[in-house]
Amino acid sequence: MKNLCILRLSAIGDVCHAVAMVQRIRRQWPDARLTWVIGKVENQLVGDIPGVNFVIFDKRQGRQAYAQLKQQLSGQTFDALLVMQVALRANFAAMQIKAKRKIGFDWQRSKEFHWLFTGKRIQPQQHAHVLDGFMAFADALGVPVEDSVNWDMPLSEQDKSWAAEQTQPLGDYVIISPAASKAERNWLPERYAQIADYLHQQGKSVVLCGGPGALDRNVADAILAHTNAIRADFVGKTSLKQMLALIAGAKLVIAPDTGPAHMATTVGTPVIGLYAHSNPRRTGPYLDQHRVVSVYDELVLQQKGKTWQALPWGTRVKGAELMARISVQAVQAKVDAWLSEGY
Repeated sequence: MKNLCILRLSAIGDVCHAVAMVQRIRRQWPDARLTWVIGKVENQLVGDIPGVNFVIFDKRQGRQAYAQLKQQLSGQTFDALLVMQVALRANFAAMQIKAKRKIGFDWQRSKEFHWLFTGKRIQPQQHAHVLDGFMAFADALGVPVEDSVNWDMPLSEQDKSWAAEQTQPLGDYVIISPAASKAERNWLPERYAQIADYLHQQGKSVVLCGGPGALDRNVADAILAHTNAIRADFVGKTSLKQMLALIAGAKLVIAPDTGPAHMATTVGTPVIGLYAHSNPRRTGPYLDQHRVVSVYDELVLQQKGKTWQALPWGTRVKGAELMARISVQAVQAKVDAWLSEGY
């Protein structure tokens, strides 16, 4: 029996990508013992995946978090540790875990001294989506490749029932999840409002969702100030599982580079992703690249003087007003294309 440990602490979107790899291992190696070291918030979303032992790493505890991790896993030596995060915090966490092999990213993607904490590296990949990069860890273990990606995200009947009760009066509804973790990744509230108005004209109910942070609330309030088309406001009012249940019942999600966009992908809900700062080919909604509205290519050429293909993979562009380059017309065109598919 193989005894494996996965180290991916954050963030919500990246954890969603990691789930696909974990589920691949579960399906192909059903007898393997899996332990996942994960952040406290992220555990709320995926910690009920069956057949996985979750060990919570709470970064707010500072140095004590590393001591607790070492103590919790002190009696185990894993056959392999998959260090799927290059942040220094994750590297220090890897030091606390005993494993016969510690597998990390290839040299190109190895940052913050990541290579010092791992003895083996995954294969280099050119222009790989984050999810495909994670799948390379399963490849390094020799896990059989699958033809498709499956997340199999658990949702309790309680969460499904709650979401159904909340949305039953709405009919077909579209979610706008407008706030990313950083303000510069957010589209303009008045433009979200125009899209909400347009969706309302097409007979769709529009609802807002998002986290409990002040940025999420402020963006939502700004949208509400510009439109009367919002039928329900769930921002800061749900658990992550309740939000996932809402997303699973939605016909469409519109979002910038933020966790709920990737949550939608895990449950098969179409996503229109809005991108300026990062390359959506790397961080965009995995199954909905054709729905992405992106100004990244033109911005990176403008700022760096080279096309994205000629730059290091993962190159970001900088600026507080870049999302304003995304027009309402461009997003509306993606909505029209989605509607033409019969939604």
